[in-house]
Amino acid sequence: MWRILIAAFCFAAFSIGGIALSFLLFPLFRLLPGGAAARERRARLVVRRSFGALLWTLQALRMLRIETRNLAALENSGAVLVLANHPSYLDIVVLISHIRDAVCVVKSKVWSNPFFGGVVRAAGYIRNDEPEHVIANCVARLAGGLPLVMFPEGTRSAPGEPLHFVRGAARIALASGVPILPVVLRCEPRVLTKGGKWYALPPRVVRIELAVQSCVTPAALVATERAGARSLTVALERFFLDRLALP
Repeated sequence: MWRILIAAFCFAAFSIGGIALSFLLFPLFRLLPGGAAARERRARLVVRRSFGALLWTLQALRMLRIETRNLAALENSGAVLVLANHPSYLDIVVLISHIRDAVCVVKSKVWSNPFFGGVVRAAGYIRNDEPEHVIANCVARLAGGLPLVMFPEGTRSAPGEPLHFVRGAARIALASGVPILPVVLRCEPRVLTKGGKWYALPPRVVRIELAVQSCVTPAALVATERAGARSLTVALERFFLDRLALP
């Protein structure tokens, strides 16, 4: 019961915090020197620190334990395409809190969400409802030197079902030409899954493992003369399945 109460408090604080940032803090950034890019950079820093504070709270209350491998490669990644599997709602919180100045692709319903819409707009995140514009916007952000976080599955994976990647991430990788930085995420026991209830919590600490892999290129993943979006998507899916099969 106390775990459910803590989770309810964190969700409420998260939502209220989103409104406070959108209407109280982020408008003040317009008074500071610099243009739109500088305002977005400041907003991303606030988001990163806020996510870090949330994770610190969950760990201090023994709700969560985060274990990392090769984290330095993620923290100072630069212009790379960060691709990760998506077992839990917490995945984006964990990733953004560990990557400096990262942008990500968000669902259009989040863009118009009354709690978080102002946050994702202020941070310059990219909405996913127009496929061709998504690719162009992602390539532009990567060309500007920013790391981009994506989940090739497009949504959270369902427990007990195999990974299934869609082609969007592969198209962006091919169009941008930047390295791919794979991150393998594990969540045990599984919580906040697709279709799961926020209050369906285990009676023990949830362990999230963030295993950062070495950077790869499409040519290194695809064993053909020329990588296409379809072949690269299959190769990425196989890459993650192989690593998730390891103990």
